[in-house]
Amino acid sequence: MTAQPVLTTERFELWQPRAGDHHGIHAMLADSETSRYLGGMAQSESDAFARVLRNAGSWALYGYGTFVIRGKGQDRIVGNCGLFRSHRGFGADLGFDDAIEAGWIIHHDLWGQGAAQEIMRAALAWFDETHGRQRIACMIEQGNAASVRVAERLGFAQTGQHCREGQDAALLLYERVGR
Repeated sequence: MTAQPVLTTERFELWQPRAGDHHGIHAMLADSETSRYLGGMAQSESDAFARVLRNAGSWALYGYGTFVIRGKGQDRIVGNCGLFRSHRGFGADLGFDDAIEAGWIIHHDLWGQGAAQEIMRAALAWFDETHGRQRIACMIEQGNAASVRVAERLGFAQTGQHCREGQDAALLLYERVGR
């Protein structure tokens, strides 16, 4: 893996996942406010480990994935954001099976400070430059108005919704189309 961040913004470093990052991801997701819109399930250390492996696999297989986010010069993980390959199993008509998907999880201490938008603008610009502008999907749990605003500011438009079995909140489906 890299010995330095792949990207930096004014306030943040965007790293490829590294062995041991699951500890920081778990600590971030253990905060109930941070994980409020992640399907309502508690995130165990094992879940965090699987998340890091999935993200590392996306990097290895496709040349992109989500970034582990740290404040500049800091060790603490404050986010997991970027683009990754997804196969949600929603059905081909919804456009999430084998899709490039954008996602952002930011520790709630940074909510309302433009962090998600700053990080995702850098990640999307990097992706477009490296892989060419393509259709990218994202999903947001219904009720997460802040993430809806971020998606819209990043150029995503709502295309539908998906109701998951056993879940109260629908998933709002968005896409940013290629040129």
